[in-house]
Amino acid sequence: MLIRYKKSFEKIAMGLLSFMPNEKNLKQLQQTIKDYETDTDRQLFLWKEDEDIVGAIGVEKKDSEVEIRHISVNPSHRHQGIGKQMMDALKHLFKTQVLVPNELTQSFFERCQGQQDQDISYNN
Repeated sequence: MLIRYKKSFEKIAMGLLSFMPNEKNLKQLQQTIKDYETDTDRQLFLWKEDEDIVGAIGVEKKDSEVEIRHISVNPSHRHQGIGKQMMDALKHLFKTQVLVPNELTQSFFERCQGQQDQDISYNN
């Protein structure tokens, strides 16, 4: 289930985002979380399976597009379709906008391209 990030989930969110290649530095990671907390165009969502938070997906709204800035799944929960479920939940949430990856999330889109619906576009 996709849930909105709250300050009480900060450590969990930071742990999940730290799996992203550009979020290895603690100061950068703290800035990323701060950006999601303060920038109204950015939203961070967490994925809850049973009672565990196992994924994070962060977006930035831009006119008719929603850019996927971060996507991360706990390594012990990977290859179970959680990333696709998060994408599907976002697609449902942002029905009138097109989901697009950024440079960092592009490879995920490419790996899952066969699983995604046609109305999700891919930046090359």
